Amino acid sequence: MSRILLISNGHGEDLSGSLLGRQLRQRQQSVEAFPLVGAGEAYRQAGLKVIGRTRNFSTGGLGYTSLRGRLTELWQGQVQYLFSRILTLIRHRRDYGLVVAVGDLVPVLAAWLSGRPTVVYLVAYSSHYEGKLRLPWPCGWLLRQDRIRAIWSRDALTADDLSRQLGRPVRFLGNPFLDAVAAAATPTPAAAGRSPQGLGLLPGSRLPEAKANLVLLLEVLQRLPEPLQQPGALRLQAALVGALTAAEVLDAAAPLGWTMGEPGQGSNDTVLRRGPLELRLIWQGFVEVLRVSDLLLAMAGTAAEQAVGLGKPVLQLAGPGPQFNGRFAEAQRRLLGAGVSCAPGESGQDATLRTTAAMLADQLEQLGDPERGPAWRRELEQIAAARLGPPGGSARQAEAIMETLVSLRRPCR
Repeated sequence: MSRILLISNGHGEDLSGSLLGRQLRQRQQSVEAFPLVGAGEAYRQAGLKVIGRTRNFSTGGLGYTSLRGRLTELWQGQVQYLFSRILTLIRHRRDYGLVVAVGDLVPVLAAWLSGRPTVVYLVAYSSHYEGKLRLPWPCGWLLRQDRIRAIWSRDALTADDLSRQLGRPVRFLGNPFLDAVAAAATPTPAAAGRSPQGLGLLPGSRLPEAKANLVLLLEVLQRLPEPLQQPGALRLQAALVGALTAAEVLDAAAPLGWTMGEPGQGSNDTVLRRGPLELRLIWQGFVEVLRVSDLLLAMAGTAAEQAVGLGKPVLQLAGPGPQFNGRFAEAQRRLLGAGVSCAPGESGQDATLRTTAAMLADQLEQLGDPERGPAWRRELEQIAAARLGPPGGSARQAEAIMETLVSLRRPCR
């Protein structure tokens, strides 16, 4: 049995790779991981061996979204780190019978340099951005080579577009990252008919950016219309990564007048309070936050895509970055369509925050309307199907990999 190596380059890519790895292990395959950016925590949590020494960077591999991000990457030594990772890959290349590249040009190029047969899940590119996908050089040339045995896209439009451009079949099998939140697709019985409405806050997963993002999200809550700030008007929850500690949250929130405590009634949850506002803090509980939220106020990448994939509306709040800045947010809207909206204006300005709060109030009112609410939800479900497809992508991709392994074992005639 040949070992399979998963190569990926980002938080969302690692998540998809880890879910795919789980499926392959269920099919009795030997799988290892090679994250090019970050520590590969998703792989470790899935019980997959991570090859070589890894390191986290503050940009999370997304420095290309701004000049500041590019300079940060250079300062932190990310370019040198990437080269060292590729050299490690080349040293280990003979250990693997098949490489699975998850992401964009970088893992595709790394897989090519390994010299091993490769399949590609091109999750970072979509024809929804421009109508016609413009692959960066030399990605198109690499994808045409025989060593690339199969290519999968992140949506059906891109599959059709790339099939024409590359002159070879590109298939859409779904997006594995949706499988991580499949449990949130159907609300719990208590949540299905509940009042008040649920609002989930997604400040992102990369530090220190997520901490700064949380401050901006709190400022939006402070600008909500008075009726929505009253006790019981909204069920407010924030999904936080474990690396963002309670002490750091309080340090960021206290200057805005927020205090931290327990919500009472026997619950052990931690909350932030400011006047009548009460925000429940959930660490490592994104799926639960997504399940009970009617609307997401987001400054996140993959998490926002997962929400849209389940038919949940997302209201963006662009920040200073390096990841979730105005450029990234605008690209996300082109990718995900009408399931995502954003207030105009400069990041962090009072006018922008007030407009965001007003949009949030309007969208909650629309969702609660007996006629407009169901109609909008049906529209959101159609957007999810067209832009992201149904859950189950990791199993479908794993089956396609099994087919590829069979073809590699066939003797040449």
